[in-house]
Amino acid sequence: MKKHIYIYSPSGAVRDKAAFQRGVRRLKALGHEVEVDVDALASKTRFAGDEAQRVAAIHRAADSGADVALISRGGYGLSRILGDIDYRRLARAIDAKTQFLGISDFTALQLALLAQTKSITWAGPALCEGFGVAPLPDDIMEDCFNDMLLGQGEGVGWRRSIARSRAALAAEAASPAEWGVSNATLWGGNLAMLVSLLGTPYFPAIKGGVLFLEDIGEHPYRIERMLTQLLHAGVLAKQKAIVLGQFTGYQLGPHDKGFNLAEVQRWLRTQIATPIIDQLPYGHVQTKVLLPVGARVDLAVQGRDVLLAWGHL
Repeated sequence: MKKHIYIYSPSGAVRDKAAFQRGVRRLKALGHEVEVDVDALASKTRFAGDEAQRVAAIHRAADSGADVALISRGGYGLSRILGDIDYRRLARAIDAKTQFLGISDFTALQLALLAQTKSITWAGPALCEGFGVAPLPDDIMEDCFNDMLLGQGEGVGWRRSIARSRAALAAEAASPAEWGVSNATLWGGNLAMLVSLLGTPYFPAIKGGVLFLEDIGEHPYRIERMLTQLLHAGVLAKQKAIVLGQFTGYQLGPHDKGFNLAEVQRWLRTQIATPIIDQLPYGHVQTKVLLPVGARVDLAVQGRDVLLAWGHL
């Protein structure tokens, strides 16, 4: 199952060179051919080179003929260059079976591609934070990566959390034990990046979709603020379901007085009729699944059990 994997850096500069090298070695140990972009380790202030370098790296990834174009890391930087990317060029590469894969800041490129060309990309690991961890990458993440390479991935199942507040328990009791969504577009990714695209040509106009969200380093009140922006923009009410992944890397303080992520979810459920499902195993965590952004999916819920299915791609 040897595959050609192209590593490039469209966002932040790689600071952890050891993780970068571990990731390359791990992919090679899995039997893959790894090609590293000439500017993968470039650095200009916080970015992986200047804007022209990073745009050129994206285009080289598209022209590489690789099976997978994998970002080295996220960070920040793609928002600056969205207007300079040749999306048709990337779409042609995707049609030729190059899978574009990444996380975090990569959400900006994924959603821009979806908005501009309707192309399917993959939300999943980056090189450093996914394959470059010590001593070894997460086995579930690697299994999902292998399924993507083989075209065998058909979906993901998980268990949502149990409602704890009295109001949430009442709402859950009033909802059907079994329900589902059919033939809906899966889209989303990093919440902060998604919200930053509102009102731009790079925000997909998805109605009746399944919107998945995750983030890192954002306090629950900031998560709520971004969700409120999507709420007031009418985005959330247009979806068939909202799926919340992992929100990590924040710390509550004495001022919060019980205000936490569960409270954010409770409040959001009072604002919209769109079903909200949590605990998707995706985000800035080691154990994460890979998700096809832009694909048509089915979502089934039975009690606490959730299945998101997309079949062979």
